Amino acid sequence: MDLRLPGSRWLRSRRPRRTLAAAAAAVVLAGAGTWTAVASDDAPAVHRADRVMSVGDGVRIDTSYFTAGPDGRRPAVLLGHGFGGSKDDVRQQAEDLARDGYAVLTWSARGFGASTGRIGLNDPEGEVADVSRLIDWLADRPEVELDGAGDPRVGMAGASYGGAIALLTAGHDDRVDAVAPAITYFDLADALFPNGVFKKLWAGVFVNSGGGCEKFEPELCEMYQRVAESGVPDAEARELLEARSPSAVAGRIDVPALLVQGQTDSLFPLGQADAAARAIRANGAPVGVDWIAGGHDGGNMETDRVQQRVSTWFDRYLKDDESADTGPAFRVTRTGGVDSTNGQAVLNGASADTYPGLDDGGRSFPLNGGEQDFANPAGANPPAVSSLPGLGGSGGLAQLSSLGFGISLDFPGQYARFESAPVTGDLRITGSPTVTVRVRSTGDDAVLFGKVYDVGPDGRRQVLPSQLVAPVRVEDAGSGKDVTLTLPAVDHEVRKGHRLRLVLASTDLGHASPAAPATYTVSLRSDLTVPTAPGVTTEAAPLPAWVWWLPAAGAVTALVLVLTGRRRTTAPAPDPALAGVPLQITGLSKRYARSSDRYAVRDLSFRVEKGQVLGLLGPNGAGKTTTLRMLMGLIAPDGGEIRVFGHAVRPGAPVLSRVGAFVEGAGFLPHLSGRENLELYWRATGRPPEDARLDEALEIAGLGDALARAVRTYSQGMRQRLAIAQAMLGLPDLLILDEPTNGLDPPQIREMREVMIRYAAAGRTVIVSSHLLSEVEQSCTHLVVMDRGRLVQAGPVHEIVGSGDTLLVGTREPVDGPLAEKIAALPGVASAVRTDEGLLVRLDADGTAPSLVAELVRLEVPVASVGPHRRLEDAFLTLIGGSA
Repeated sequence: MDLRLPGSRWLRSRRPRRTLAAAAAAVVLAGAGTWTAVASDDAPAVHRADRVMSVGDGVRIDTSYFTAGPDGRRPAVLLGHGFGGSKDDVRQQAEDLARDGYAVLTWSARGFGASTGRIGLNDPEGEVADVSRLIDWLADRPEVELDGAGDPRVGMAGASYGGAIALLTAGHDDRVDAVAPAITYFDLADALFPNGVFKKLWAGVFVNSGGGCEKFEPELCEMYQRVAESGVPDAEARELLEARSPSAVAGRIDVPALLVQGQTDSLFPLGQADAAARAIRANGAPVGVDWIAGGHDGGNMETDRVQQRVSTWFDRYLKDDESADTGPAFRVTRTGGVDSTNGQAVLNGASADTYPGLDDGGRSFPLNGGEQDFANPAGANPPAVSSLPGLGGSGGLAQLSSLGFGISLDFPGQYARFESAPVTGDLRITGSPTVTVRVRSTGDDAVLFGKVYDVGPDGRRQVLPSQLVAPVRVEDAGSGKDVTLTLPAVDHEVRKGHRLRLVLASTDLGHASPAAPATYTVSLRSDLTVPTAPGVTTEAAPLPAWVWWLPAAGAVTALVLVLTGRRRTTAPAPDPALAGVPLQITGLSKRYARSSDRYAVRDLSFRVEKGQVLGLLGPNGAGKTTTLRMLMGLIAPDGGEIRVFGHAVRPGAPVLSRVGAFVEGAGFLPHLSGRENLELYWRATGRPPEDARLDEALEIAGLGDALARAVRTYSQGMRQRLAIAQAMLGLPDLLILDEPTNGLDPPQIREMREVMIRYAAAGRTVIVSSHLLSEVEQSCTHLVVMDRGRLVQAGPVHEIVGSGDTLLVGTREPVDGPLAEKIAALPGVASAVRTDEGLLVRLDADGTAPSLVAELVRLEVPVASVGPHRRLEDAFLTLIGGSA
């Protein structure tokens, strides 16, 4: 996963150290740089200069410098990029800030983009020192405003990795005047080793996004390998990461700071911004805190609003514009349902004049449940699931939780559960709930994962706010210990009648747990305290624009309809004569994008009947995929018609509910069993459970006892069959399979063949696109052969394979290309293709075998045998003229 988002220690006296560094390793320009200009319609042109700067020790940093507008001095802004990215990721923001009157410098950090050096995770002696040398360079620019000799007026912004370097530089270099970091960390050790628990999946994402362990400084690589192997962060590892964290210079970050943090972020949760806010405010500097809807786990990053606020922040503290509105001390984005016009979540803002922190206005809720025993399984497997960090799935889960839905998994016997009475009124949680519990373990240590669910009135539907958990390691728990748990900070509304459910689990997918089996015993020592931040009030939502323009637009539309007499185009009426025909394609055509005369599919017509297994064949570029996409309603044809059971296919057509499709590479949750994956998929469709006909689909797929096992244990063949079972849910009348045998070994291919045959045997229809011609020959009853977008031949397999117009001419020695071309040009010959055995010759209507033999003898072809061919591969090559 890419951590980018659409997102050494200085001497105590920093300025002498900076001067010494500049003298020892001066910044050298590699060439004069390249200038370009970027302009929009009304905005001033932005000039960009690309330079590579040497910062000593052979390290070279790739930079871009942006300016716009009239001559004169202006403040500067340094923009950092996210981990795994480069300076190019922040180019648009740099251009916008340049148009706003700033000189903007972007750069690729060590080990990223075109910059050299090893990744040091913002090492004060590496990446932080690099930025100070960039500030040295800005101080010499005639466009940049100065606060003193060698001291430019400069702010820093960036997300994630780029946000951390902004905070670190502000702590190490007193020339930084304002910062606006986003979704970043204050203490990297706390982020990756929360409460002594290793955040293993996110740590692995870091290493892989950096290009592998060898791309990092050796001590970082060794530390990661050590902790990843043991699963337990040691003191040396914590010390190494803490030294590269803004928290190490917390007492020296004393500049105005706008802290933007994500609510859907299991990597750097809200507590990281809270720690930064408390530290910077204690140093006497202005602080603004903004909790956005998105984060490293996905969601809405509110890019336009955030970048506007960053620009205003810099206007106030870099340009000294006292009229600039920097916004409230605290703002949080809240989700207010779904906009029915576009399906997007409705976002509202809530704010307060002071930052409430994470423990403001607490309310106590007694919890029911006595002392409970539960297991930490051997190998900590299977793990509970809250989010899918770094795997691309948790963004969706986090957004669902904000809308009142959730998908999480706790395995029976692996957790303790305590529950409140129904809340008597709507409850807004803003901050970190806390609770004290007593923990005892049959092993030395216990590792617990605390989470608070919002449980619906029926007691079954539960939502984990932002999909966050709080891990904690309890050392020496053999005799029992009282532990106060600080649960994840969230902003979440619990509706009247809902309950709060505290769950303490022994495992979590994203974290490392002890591998040795143990039994944990947990009991309550306090009520659950929930912060409510009563001073945070929701802003009045403005009336949407459509309230004003919709009536007028409706009137204009009505007038046009009256004057023109136009009627809304409706879908063609169903054809009763085709009600029993699974598929009929007539004159289907689709042009390539931006082309009027080049076709991906042209004048294609064929028909598929019930009980058939149809093979769709053709070389690359034949139009097979385009045809299937039109068939599934994913793209619209430019001409012709597709009818499924008599109904014309359009995007979203109801008849498509009778079509099931499997596209190569279906994804499953690896920790769930095969059956659980299918059940979860079907629930996501919103259709009644009884309509899934799960058992029938599974019987056809033939997975047997494997259904109860975690998908991570499946072979490739079993995964393919599970994917086909998923496509079969609901037993669709028409099943479309794209390369279902990819990656399978011969026994698995045979099993897949039997699956398709069994499915069609029940009176349903299968269309399969495949490159394995021998398998198509054995599993398909009918074929459609395409080439260059057109139909070449269609019909039963035995007719195409055994067609009397195709002959296999065996030769005593190979036939060369020129001779094959002469044979193809003979009267009565439609095509001739060389094979290992000799030639495949397809005769036209005037050709006969005797006349062909006579011509071959005349051309002195060394004929050894002549007979009808019987292989689909040969027929296919003959039909398409060898173009495959």
